[in-house]
Amino acid sequence: MSSPQISSLSWGHMKVKGCSSSYKDCKVWPGGSRAWDWTETGTDHRPGVQPADLEEVLKKGIELLVIGRGMSEALQVPSSTLDFVRQSGVDVRVLQTEKAVAEYNKLAGQGAKVGGVFHSTC
Repeated sequence: MSSPQISSLSWGHMKVKGCSSSYKDCKVWPGGSRAWDWTETGTDHRPGVQPADLEEVLKKGIELLVIGRGMSEALQVPSSTLDFVRQSGVDVRVLQTEKAVAEYNKLAGQGAKVGGVFHSTC
């Protein structure tokens, strides 16, 4: 299965190719996507992305994870979370969301086993 391209991104709105839903924040992986609901894990801008936010995507057989920190990079990514990803055997890249989506789409287009979590506002 290939990773779906993100077809559009604007403040508070993301569309994934092949999906009729739009997302504010989303998780993508080879063969799928869904809303990234921060209330599921109690995530907030600080301390930021938690291992629990990433477990679902990491279990999808990815080799690389791209994290989008928001348009203004307000979403923090603690070093402990990055360590968790690397200990899972997955490489990780953390970028401002527009750059993260471009990187993710480039990798997905090359057939990489890439997943992502993206915050589309601040």
